[in-house]
Order: sequence, then structure tokens, then C-alpha cells
Amino acid sequence: MKVGSQSWKFNNNVYLLETATAVGPLESQGPLKDDFDILYDEPYCGQKSWEQAESQLMRSAIQKVINKAKIKESDISVSFAGDLVNQIVPTHYVFRETNIPFFGIYGACSTSMESLLLSSIFVDSDNAKIALAATSSHNSSAERQYRNPTEYGGPKPDTAQYTVTGSGVALVSHKKTKIRIESGTVGIIVDAAQNDANDMGSAMAPAAAQTIKQHFQDLGLDPSYYDLILTGDLATCGSPILIDILKGEGYDISQQHNDCGKLIFSDDQPVFAGGSGCGCCAVVTYGHIKKLLEEKKLKHVLVVATGALLNPIILQQKETIPCIAHAVALCAAD
Repeated sequence: MKVGSQSWKFNNNVYLLETATAVGPLESQGPLKDDFDILYDEPYCGQKSWEQAESQLMRSAIQKVINKAKIKESDISVSFAGDLVNQIVPTHYVFRETNIPFFGIYGACSTSMESLLLSSIFVDSDNAKIALAATSSHNSSAERQYRNPTEYGGPKPDTAQYTVTGSGVALVSHKKTKIRIESGTVGIIVDAAQNDANDMGSAMAPAAAQTIKQHFQDLGLDPSYYDLILTGDLATCGSPILIDILKGEGYDISQQHNDCGKLIFSDDQPVFAGGSGCGCCAVVTYGHIKKLLEEKKLKHVLVVATGALLNPIILQQKETIPCIAHAVALCAAD
């Protein structure tokens, strides 16, 4: 049911059926390694290129989630999936091997919650029995896409973030599980007039603030409703900006807020300001947060995935970076 200007509230029968995650070697050494399903010990993931490696991450995560849910591929009514590479080709190359009805989507790093929200809307409206949401990123494919190949070895400032090598996949259905999908808020594009491609956190924080504020207003909530308000990719630079913006709007989320880009890596790993990429929010949410919800260590979680909608050409043309954030509320089912 649509509520307010940007949100949907779901009936009590929309659930997270199952999830699966696959991550690369650096993520496999991080603090959340025990919460991931598939750990690759080398960045090529047994493939011949970075883009093929990214496809393998998603391919293996999709197969894993199907096996964990004990369903067949033909049981999936529809899928929503995407990545960061031009024309989302890693995703297309995965789904050309399937017969799953497919929507290719692009929301940059917000794609994880965009795909989960769309899946939830389809299930809630009975237009799908089981919907699949998937996304991926790979550090080296993203570097080649947006900056320079990793072999170039160019220095980066401390504000830069490290694109997560990983894929997260979720299945949504009416079948009751331990995690219910309560609601979601679709973001609007916010341009904070930032143009530094090495400071995505500062660029995306205003979009996250807009979505969170609208979520509270649409659903009549305040920050205390949530045990955790989790952003996707703001990391150490964008997180304090988000908190400051919302304080100015009358919402103090400082006690509830954390960020996937800060959680996935440890302080001694070479990741600059923290993690980012389509896979960042996906693997943390579908691995670590899912586990905490199932164990009822968390009851209500708002996941807000943020995305910077840029490419190298617009920056060369001296354009600023438009951003967006999509939110999905998860809760431990009774």
C-alpha cells in the first residue's frame, strides 16, 4: 500500500525467504567473514577477467540462494538485478544462462535496496510468488569503469572508498520466515553540487538524509522505532555528514546509525574511508544483518542503500554528481 509521497507499507505476509552472499579475498579476511556464504581466495574467482569474476560472484550467490531455499529456478516469478559496469553486462551474462524473467536495473550502489524494494512490491501485490533481488560489484571492474585499472597504481586521497568485491542475493515471498519486510521508501535524486569522484560519502549523504526523513514522515515514525539505521556506502566521510543534516531537520539518528562501508572491513585493512559498491550493502545486509535479525539481536532495521549516479564522462564535462538512496525496513517476525 502506498503511504505518503515516497513510501510503501507491506502487508504482514511479505517475507525475506532466503539470502546468499559471495565475497572476494579482502572481504573474506574482514570482521564479517563468518557471516558470508561463499568466500573466494583470489580476485579472479577462477575466471579470466575482472568482469567475468564479477559475474561468477553473482552466479554462485544465485545458485546458493536457490539451494538454501530448496526451490527450483522455475519457481522464481521475476528478478531484479544490476551492477556498476557499463550496461550492467556482468549481470546480463549471468541471467542469459537462466530462464528467470528479468528486469535489469541500475541505481549505482543503491541497487541492493532498489531491487529488494521492487521485489517486495511485486510480491505484496501478488504479481510474483517468489521474486529475486541481486546485485554485485568487483573492486577491479569498478576501478576500470570509473577511474583507472588497478595496475595503474595511482595514489588516492583518504576520502576515497574501496569498492567491495561481492554479490548479495535475496528471495522475497509470502512464505513466513524469521524476517518480515515491513516497508520501503523510494528515493528522489539529490544533487549536493559535489564533483569529487574520490569523495562519494560526502556526495551521497544528502540523498540518504532526504530518504530517511521522508521515510519517517510518510510512516509516522521517529528514529527510536529502529534498533539500527544502516546506510550502505557513506563510510567514515559521509556518515557524520548524514547525522548532522538530520539533526538540523529535527531527527537525531546518532544512537541508531551505522554504515556497511564501516562494518565490512577492519581498521587495519587498506580501504581508505571504507567500503562502497553495489556489493557492499548487499553482502552486509544479506549476511550479517540477516543473522542478527534471525537471532533477534535486532528487531527493527532500516537499510538505506546510497548511490552516486555518475560516469567518467560527466565529470570530465565538469558536471556535479547526482545521488539517490532507497530504503527498506526489515523486522524480526513474531
